[in-house]
Amino acid sequence: MSQNDLAPSKGTVTIALAGALGRMGQALARTLDGRSDAVIVGRFDRPGAVGDDLVAPDVALKAAEVVIDFTIPEASVALAEAAALLSGRDGSGPALVIGSTGFSDAQNARIAAAATKVAIVKSGNYSLGVNMLMGLVRQAAAALPAADWDVEVHEAHHRRKIDAPSGTALMLGQAAADGRGVGLDQVADRGRDGVTGPRREGAIGFSVVRGGGIIGEHSVIFAGEEEVLTLSHSATDRGLFARGAVAAALWVKGKPPGLYDMQDVLGFAK
Repeated sequence: MSQNDLAPSKGTVTIALAGALGRMGQALARTLDGRSDAVIVGRFDRPGAVGDDLVAPDVALKAAEVVIDFTIPEASVALAEAAALLSGRDGSGPALVIGSTGFSDAQNARIAAAATKVAIVKSGNYSLGVNMLMGLVRQAAAALPAADWDVEVHEAHHRRKIDAPSGTALMLGQAAADGRGVGLDQVADRGRDGVTGPRREGAIGFSVVRGGGIIGEHSVIFAGEEEVLTLSHSATDRGLFARGAVAAALWVKGKPPGLYDMQDVLGFAK
């Protein structure tokens, strides 16, 4: 018997999985298997995908209280707008948990617009450890003067990842920028090649590795003239992201429309 055959009990959150055939979709299915507080009521993937128990996206959206989505930006935007449209018609649009990364400014704006109709948790990383790391990076950046300490964000992922820097790396860069009270767009250095000249004071640099099956490695380096401080996080199993996304799904059920992140879910938001 599949989870789609299980009738949800009272108090159980009904969940649909977008990108069900992908690596994260499968990890989410394993995490949800056998739980009493959440049950899968619909699984869907890209148009034309073939798999057991797959349903049309509109069927899944109507059946679920929360949709967990780890796909690609275009699909996530379309999903958010479809949920908002359902909510606008009869108030039944599902909440969303979005883990896709690589959004453009225009795509982020469309998701923010959808969040005026439905509750959306959107995060570049659903790990408790990474979200703790963000807080540490923010504190370190606030305490270490930009004139004396250079910041570099380094990340490594598997060869199949399509965006760079990763969403998590950008979140860490944003945390450092927030700690220094500056805009990340004004200080980010996302590529060096050739004769680039000396480093700009206050720049936040990014470096990227893609290869093999690396799940996720992130480090933030604070480099002074006489010492180097490195704050880092390593992911060893995709299950940690799946567990965080499920925690977000349980949290967002019943929340008012709005755009939330993992800091809200974990109670770290001010």
